[in-house]
Amino acid sequence: MKKVVFLLSISILIFSCSSSQRKQSKATNPKPYAETITSGELKELLYAYSSDDFEGRATGTSGQKKAVEFIKKHYIDNKIPSPIAEDDYFQEIPKSYFGTTIENDSENVIAYIKGSEKPEEVIVISAHLDHIGVSKDGQINNGADDDGSGTVAILEMAEAFKKAEKDGFAPKRSVVFLHVTGEEMGLYGSRYYADEDPIFPLKKTVVNLNIDMIGRVDDNHKNNPNYVYLIGTDRLSKELHEVSETTNKAYVNIDLDYTFNDENDPNRFYYRSDHYNFAKHKIPVIFYFNGVHEDYHRPSDTPDKINYELLEKRTQLIFYTAWELANRDKRIKVD
Repeated sequence: MKKVVFLLSISILIFSCSSSQRKQSKATNPKPYAETITSGELKELLYAYSSDDFEGRATGTSGQKKAVEFIKKHYIDNKIPSPIAEDDYFQEIPKSYFGTTIENDSENVIAYIKGSEKPEEVIVISAHLDHIGVSKDGQINNGADDDGSGTVAILEMAEAFKKAEKDGFAPKRSVVFLHVTGEEMGLYGSRYYADEDPIFPLKKTVVNLNIDMIGRVDDNHKNNPNYVYLIGTDRLSKELHEVSETTNKAYVNIDLDYTFNDENDPNRFYYRSDHYNFAKHKIPVIFYFNGVHEDYHRPSDTPDKINYELLEKRTQLIFYTAWELANRDKRIKVD
């Protein structure tokens, strides 16, 4: 009898170790979760988010209020919590902060996946939720690429991280999904978060991955659409640049174009999107961007012109990069 019990114990131990090894092996492979980010789901979300119902999402308008409710509902439906308070996903910003006349106060939308080992350290993934609203002639600027593409990319990545958490593979560090308002007016939402009310301490913020327009192809890449512009990767952390390069080669193999990362870039894109309000606090950043196209800030920036297969690929790249940064043993170094 003792022998049977002993053998049974050994079998249980072996099974337990094997199960643990399988779990650990799966935990180091983000591919099953990246593959839940699909062109079909991105398309469904973007057609809704950039529809006329949202009236161009101008800051402080009823259309922008519909946009934040859309984002909030997505997080509630997927049981992804807010770090502010239960079911309170809005970081309120008074209209006086914007320095101009807007109809109402506005708000950032924030959700997160809590880290399993170092929850106080955070990876912030951001995109702006607003656009330029309705033109004087009454045409709606839907902003499908700018920045509907970044908004829905974050929603899909949040789902992927949530699925990993459900499977027992929560990221080591917390991953924060930050949708900022007022970008088109001058980066107000991200500035409010970084300067006035950082929900997570800036000293514990490892990196900001910012997404602003990743659904189209610019004129420079008509013959090679397998690309994305990266801006800021090596400005504050060479290690971040190396992680980004290595991750891309391992999983996605898209052409990383650093044209606009040049410090002498006349477009000054490094200073023109929400990542800059993190970078100025010495937080390493990557800005993901497809470049300007003929429909930029026009009513013709509509969801039917998005390259959804490319949007999927770019979103997966950002997810893989966030996964790696969230699960490394040590946080990346700031130079």
